[in-house]
Amino acid sequence: MGFFNRRQAPVDAHTTTATGTHERKPGMFSKRNHGHNAGGATAWNSRPTFGQWIKATALDIVTMAVMGAIGLGVYMADPAPSRSFPVTFVDGEVVYPEFAYPMRNEIVPIWAAALLAALIPIAVFLIMSIRVRSFWDVNNATIGLLYSLITAAVFQVFIKWLIGGLRPHFLSACQPQLPAGQEVGNGYRQIMYDRKICTGDKSEIDDSLESMPSGHTTAAFAGFVYLYLYLNAKLKVFANYHPAMWKLIAIYAPLLGACLIGGALTIDEYHNWYDILAGAVIGTVMAFSAYRMVYASIWDFRFNHIPLLRHTPFVYGAGPSTFDGFHDALWTRKAGWGTHDGGAWGGAPGDAADGPRGTMAQAANAATGPATHGAANGRGTHGGVVGHGTHDTRHSIDRRPVGGSRMGEHMV
Repeated sequence: MGFFNRRQAPVDAHTTTATGTHERKPGMFSKRNHGHNAGGATAWNSRPTFGQWIKATALDIVTMAVMGAIGLGVYMADPAPSRSFPVTFVDGEVVYPEFAYPMRNEIVPIWAAALLAALIPIAVFLIMSIRVRSFWDVNNATIGLLYSLITAAVFQVFIKWLIGGLRPHFLSACQPQLPAGQEVGNGYRQIMYDRKICTGDKSEIDDSLESMPSGHTTAAFAGFVYLYLYLNAKLKVFANYHPAMWKLIAIYAPLLGACLIGGALTIDEYHNWYDILAGAVIGTVMAFSAYRMVYASIWDFRFNHIPLLRHTPFVYGAGPSTFDGFHDALWTRKAGWGTHDGGAWGGAPGDAADGPRGTMAQAANAATGPATHGAANGRGTHGGVVGHGTHDTRHSIDRRPVGGSRMGEHMV
């Protein structure tokens, strides 16, 4: 139990060991028997029992609950900053008319924005699963969406609470009234005041002091940018073939929805343009981060549809995507995608070297028989890799590194 003891070797890379158990259950969405494939090897894309799923996901569930409670507590707290603001000049002219807009009802309430950002992507995940037919794809897509939404929400409520800003309707909510004999404020020439001169409703004043960033826009972009990345991966819009135009429209429709939700906040005078921009940046960053946590890549079309497993590393550049167990975890069937011949060799740019390596390379060689495969060695040259075997090409492959090799590479 020593702190400096050598760690155990990674577990075998299939679904059940990735969830911390050795029991396997047939896939819920599977088109075929995912317990074993045609060659008899165990398949990764199988559905665990509820207990196995809880064991693998319990920490995430607890973390989400804790972060949700923290975010709700900060959201309900009174604003921390005590802001100063001018009201009128000596002649009665409003100093900052951009904060004097009338109070109006929200076109899209915050609860509606949050529900749309969560329920629409989840509905798309479920609809896509009719063709994708993968438990782990639905699981990772939904968990990643919650990562994005919850993290973005907590991030923005802390900024609202500690920094905030004046909403366009601040003066209407504040209803400033200078007591008789106290027309002198503070600051330069004593023209600045604080909320003590406000006579409006306390909750409306609190809300009007927390304008930046926009919670509506943060939620919309956290959910819909995530959906954009998911649709791009499943439809292979930016890939190695010429897709139909409707796919381009489909992936950008969520971004249009996010922009409309954010833009509506300038119409109902609930946010300044910079509040909306800040919310969009926060939501987008969280969406990209969350998607990369649960899928093998963001932009690389060879891997961005592959859901990652919790306790098993994905080995890039180790062979065709047909050998990962999730080769058909996507919607499109064009240009060979979704078939065993539609895989791609090489690693994701910036993530791995180009060329087969590790146990997947061994299995690829075994599956293709005595053949020589060219593998880029990172210097522009290629070396032959000879396989020995005649197993079926649909075998699942372990994703564990090969011991005793330099830089994790295995030379055959």
